[in-house]
Amino acid sequence: MSLALSTSWNAFRAKSASDMLFEIQGLGFNEIELSFSLTAEMCAGVKKSIKASGLKVRSLHNYCPIPEGLTIEEALPDCFSMSSLDENERGSAVKHTLKTIETAADFQAQAVVLHCGRVEIADKTRDLIRLYEGGRNDFPEFKELRELIIRERKTSLGRHLDQTLKSLDTLNAAAKKRGVLLGVETRYYFREIPSLQEICLILKEFKGSQIGYWHDAGHAEVMERLGFYRHLEILELYKDSMLGIHLHDLTGCHDHKAPGQGDLDFTKIKPYLSRDCLKIMEAHHPAATEDIKNGKVLLERVFDGLI
Repeated sequence: MSLALSTSWNAFRAKSASDMLFEIQGLGFNEIELSFSLTAEMCAGVKKSIKASGLKVRSLHNYCPIPEGLTIEEALPDCFSMSSLDENERGSAVKHTLKTIETAADFQAQAVVLHCGRVEIADKTRDLIRLYEGGRNDFPEFKELRELIIRERKTSLGRHLDQTLKSLDTLNAAAKKRGVLLGVETRYYFREIPSLQEICLILKEFKGSQIGYWHDAGHAEVMERLGFYRHLEILELYKDSMLGIHLHDLTGCHDHKAPGQGDLDFTKIKPYLSRDCLKIMEAHHPAATEDIKNGKVLLERVFDGLI
C-alpha cells in the first residue's frame, strides 16, 4: 500500500480540483485522501480530473463533501455530533455521513474516517495543554486538572455513548451495502468519543462489521504527553483492527505538521502496522511544498517494506 497524501494540505488554497490533484501528483504521490474541506463542486471536479491525474482515492474524511449550507470554515468534522442528545443534530450527522459513504463508494475508496461525537461538557484539554507547554506537567495543578477532566467526562458519558452506537449502527448498515469500511479515529480532545477503552467497546459491538480502528499518530502522541495513556498502548490494543493511520508530526501538542518538522519518533509505530493498513500523510497548512517532499522521503524510509 503506497503512502497517500490528504488534500487537507492544499484544498483551501487550490483554485480548482485539477490544480489540487496535479500539485499532489507532482510531488510523487499516487494515492490521496479526500479531506473534510471539499465542497460538492470540488468533489465533482475531482471526479472529472482524477483519471488524468493518475491518482487513486483511498479514503475520505467525514464530512466529504461539506454539508450543504455551511461554509468551508464552518464545515469541520465536528460541526454535527453523532453522539448529540439532540436528535435533530444527531440526524444531521448521520445524514451527511451517509452522503460521505456514498461519495466514497463512487470513488471506489476503501474507507471513511469518522469522528464519533463528544461528551457535551466544557472542554478543558486546551487548559491542560497550556500547563504542559508551560513546563508545569509535574506540578499538582496539572495532575488535579487531568483528574477533573477524567471525572467530568465519566460522569456525563452514558447517553452520549449510546447515541454514538445508535448512529454507528445505521452507518454500518449503509457502509456494508456500499462496500466501504468505517474507521473510528483516535481523538485530540479528551471529551471526544472514543476514549481508549471505548474503542474496545465499539469494536466488540460491531465485531465482524465494516467498522474498524483508525489510528491518528499525532492525536495519540498528544494523549501520551498529557498523561491520559501511552501511545504504544493504544497501538498494541488495536493493531489487529487498524484500517488506516494518519501520519503527521507535532511539537509539544501542536500537531498536523509535515513529518520531520516536529519531534515524533515514527520508528516506534512501524512494528504495529501491516502492509494493508492505509497510510495517509495528514499535514496541514502552513506546511511548505519542500516540507511535504521531505516528509514523504522520511516516511518511505521509516516504513520501508510497508509502503
